[in-house]
Amino acid sequence: MTIQYKTRGVCSQQMNVKLEAGVVKSVEVLGGCHGNLQGIARLVEGMKAEEAIAKLSGIRCGNKATSCPDQLSKALKIALEEEAKRA
Repeated sequence: MTIQYKTRGVCSQQMNVKLEAGVVKSVEVLGGCHGNLQGIARLVEGMKAEEAIAKLSGIRCGNKATSCPDQLSKALKIALEEEAKRA
């Protein structure tokens, strides 16, 4: 299943997250620091969503209260909730 998450407080605008059985299958980020976000997306592919959330949640970007990795953790939480609803 794929969700579209509108980011808040960061340079990227949207994250498209595909999850299957709690495992991250793919992440596409629109906007933001393209190279860094491609790297993060590839690193979390194949990872359990809970593990990725634990590693990324709470990361800040400069003086901002959030970051793209933190926003990805929020998107993954929503994806897990949606997946659980459909099960």
